[in-house]
Amino acid sequence: MADVAHIGYRHPAYSVDVEQGMLRFFARVIGETNPIYTEEAAARAAGLPGLAAPPTYAFALELDQSQPFVMLEKLGIRLNRILHGSQRFIYHKPICVGDRITMQSTVEDIYEKKGGALLFIIIRTEATNQRGELAVEMSKTVVVRQSRSAK
Repeated sequence: MADVAHIGYRHPAYSVDVEQGMLRFFARVIGETNPIYTEEAAARAAGLPGLAAPPTYAFALELDQSQPFVMLEKLGIRLNRILHGSQRFIYHKPICVGDRITMQSTVEDIYEKKGGALLFIIIRTEATNQRGELAVEMSKTVVVRQSRSAK
């Protein structure tokens, strides 16, 4: 089970290519209507090199790996006990079609609440583009429902 000894753990980085079809699909399913996410001409008119990724697309990129929950599993977390507590984004550079985004996640904090019934894991992920520029910082809180025997 994860504990404070895991604070500072850095999961191996991985890279994901931003593809036009996936961006358009993502924009459509979330109901995004801004044309910079769906029309090449509008994105270029806005000064972008191609279609831009909608704001929460970085979270989808975080899940775009063969085993998206392996970090939690390495911390000893049973996936059937987790809840998504929160998600926060800080944007630095647009993510656009053709970018290769490298994701690096680090456990920032682990603490308990409700007398140990809930374990909170704060994971910070930095997404950098192929030029080494920080595009997005994400912070998520994963809540783990602990059994009495797990404490």
